[in-house]
Amino acid sequence: MDAAPPDREQPMAVPSRGSDMRSLLSGVSQNVAGLVVAGITLFGIQVLMTRVLGATGFGVVTVLTQAAYVLSFATRYGMDMAIVREVAMRVGDGRFGTARRLVARGALIAGAVSAAVTVLVIVFPGAIAGVLSLRAGRGAIAAAALSLPFLALTNVWLAATRGLRIMRYTLYVFWIGQNVTWVVFTVLLWLVSTSATMSILAYALSWAVSAAAAAYCWHRESRAWPRDVPEPGWVARLVAYATPRAPAALFAQLLFWTDLFVVTRYVSDAQVGVYSAALRAGQVVVLFLTSVNLMFAPYVADLYNRGLRDELDRLYKSLTRWVIAATLPVGLVILLAPAETLHLFGSGFRGGTDALSILLGGQMANVATGSAGLVLIMVGRTGYDLTVYAVSIVMDAALTLWLGPHLGIEGAAVANAVTFTASNLMRLIFVHRFVRIQPYDRDYLRLLLPAAAAAGVMAGVHATVAGGRFIVTLVAMGAAGLVVYALLYALVGLTGPERVAARRFIRRLRAA
Repeated sequence: MDAAPPDREQPMAVPSRGSDMRSLLSGVSQNVAGLVVAGITLFGIQVLMTRVLGATGFGVVTVLTQAAYVLSFATRYGMDMAIVREVAMRVGDGRFGTARRLVARGALIAGAVSAAVTVLVIVFPGAIAGVLSLRAGRGAIAAAALSLPFLALTNVWLAATRGLRIMRYTLYVFWIGQNVTWVVFTVLLWLVSTSATMSILAYALSWAVSAAAAAYCWHRESRAWPRDVPEPGWVARLVAYATPRAPAALFAQLLFWTDLFVVTRYVSDAQVGVYSAALRAGQVVVLFLTSVNLMFAPYVADLYNRGLRDELDRLYKSLTRWVIAATLPVGLVILLAPAETLHLFGSGFRGGTDALSILLGGQMANVATGSAGLVLIMVGRTGYDLTVYAVSIVMDAALTLWLGPHLGIEGAAVANAVTFTASNLMRLIFVHRFVRIQPYDRDYLRLLLPAAAAAGVMAGVHATVAGGRFIVTLVAMGAAGLVVYALLYALVGLTGPERVAARRFIRRLRAA
């Protein structure tokens, strides 16, 4: 038997439903805060680099660092999601000692695969430059490749801490620490050479520091645990679970941009830029869902492993409704003011309003199905998850090839929206088939009145102030609509248990 750790957190204890909800909301709140800080910091990095490096240098930095980040989803070999799942299940069962060995092996596999890819990129930099159609020197490409092992290790060790239902380390290390460290290293390396290569090397060094910090965080939480050997065949099972995740994780990133890559064959460079902005604007509505998924993963793995399907079903329903409720105000602003939303990117982007409205429909379908894909992964159905992504990418590309020549970026948007809707419906079907849960109940009707009233107020404000400064229009619509939405949601949107929890929370705030 594994010895139980002395505990501060007691992750092995079976939490009550209320405890689960409080822990999830706390973790999601931390993640949202991290996203905001990361967004502000990244904007600061972009401004700094554009002013110092110019458009060409900034383009090289952006393309290579983003390429490294996307490629890391494959090179970590699915070990991040595998580790979240395994740690949550083993700690839930009280097998603390075996979790330590498993995390160490997962980090070794992810680091080794990433290091091998790093060597290949450094040896064959011309191939990478050709794929990206980028005029970048060997040093810049090598610097970007150096980040891959550290990206992998950071994500595996932080995944292990999230398996313990601890979100703060992801907040401190991933969202805040890495971005701030990138700025610091960039400024220091510019003292040697003000170049794109040094900026990219700073990016790699920031991930090296993040990996060390993530390793420390995991060690801090697990150092008191015994070092027990897992059951026979555990490495083979870990690899079998993770192997489909490597291409699936890469496809998941690619799916957001497949239609953009295809439609470039049929539209002008200016329209490509407009569509890129519309894609980014439409993807804003999935940020809260992303935050929930990071925190929800260990709960799915643990509850499913212990056979608590009814509890998992209740949690899935509540979380999906909360995600929709939190996303609706943002979605309504974009839907009712697409031109003003795109004006944030510049006055030349307003031609993408129709495309943005269509894209928004697909992303709201993504939000409305909640964490269906995550559930599928956490219960061990990674092969089905890979299949859905592969089919979705083919569907998106085929529809864009069909519609793009005739409808341009609006055709690409239709392909995107149809693909995301179909993709998420497939996941819902698989989740219901294998787990026997689904995210919907009659409590969703509580969202109708707040959403309708907020939409009416936003439309009225838009009609009143439209034609003035676009930022004033967006702020006025958002503020007025959010006030009405929040008041009505508090009155009719909350369920009975949620109302009781809200009163307790208010009482604690007053007591503090």
